[in-house]
Amino acid sequence: MNYTLHQLQIFLKISELKSITKASEELHLTQPAVSIQLKNFQDQFPIPLTEVVGRKLYVTEFGKEIAVAAEKILNEVHAINYKTLSYQGVLSGRLKISIVSTGKYVMPYFLSEFMKQNSGVELIIDVTNKAKVIESLELNEVDFALVSVLPSKLKVHNVELMKNKLYFVGSKQLDIKKFKNKKSLFENAPLIYREQGSATRNAMEDFIAKNNFLVNKKIKLTSNEAVKQAVLSGLGCSIMPLIGVKNSIKNKDLQIIPVKGLPIVTNWNLIWLKSKKLSPVAQAYLNFINDKKKVIINEKFSWIDDY
Repeated sequence: MNYTLHQLQIFLKISELKSITKASEELHLTQPAVSIQLKNFQDQFPIPLTEVVGRKLYVTEFGKEIAVAAEKILNEVHAINYKTLSYQGVLSGRLKISIVSTGKYVMPYFLSEFMKQNSGVELIIDVTNKAKVIESLELNEVDFALVSVLPSKLKVHNVELMKNKLYFVGSKQLDIKKFKNKKSLFENAPLIYREQGSATRNAMEDFIAKNNFLVNKKIKLTSNEAVKQAVLSGLGCSIMPLIGVKNSIKNKDLQIIPVKGLPIVTNWNLIWLKSKKLSPVAQAYLNFINDKKKVIINEKFSWIDDY
């Protein structure tokens, strides 16, 4: 056996994503480079690690066991690196955070200075919908989660960060005067939804139900950015977080359509399980947030109060 740590890392990522293409994207490598490393790794075993059925890649049972072993080896390597840095007096370790998709417009600003101050910290962020964020928190796969609506079925601590405002928006080409009223607009203009499990979708559906609107035309997309692009193109309207459409509104590519009961205002919260024993890195980050959040909000997000 003469496999490398690099090969272990590549195979582990392939086993997680079930795709050479996706693995190459996450590892910032070319697809041919990943394929070559997978072949070189496979050549060291007499039993197949993966198989392709109908153009879809599957990890064999043997491959799954090798992936588990690879993860353990890589974790030990990380532990050695962290211990070395720790002996040098450097804060080190992993900080894992799961955030809802709209949170990608928020979370980086609450991490930038901390990461600059602590070069020994490895940051892992998973961006997904609310349902999966809560699942990863519940399974204790992450240190923190960023959500705009607190989970009702989990016992969590939270630090409130900043406001999250959701407005009804349409493209600049949309002539709202041709609709009799806002109810007519909701019921006749195509409405663009996020996927099931999205907090933005839940807020939109609650608002529509509360106002007894009858929606006839629905379009579903799986990311906030996809929804924004669809609205920009004139494909339909949507209720969207202000944080994700600020520049488009400022440039007058999108318009906020005034509707009674909007904006919906929630708050971004950094949450963690009450039963969670925070690592030194996670505790240091929590201390940083409590100390710096007001400064960050004032410097980066004071514009929200203008809307």
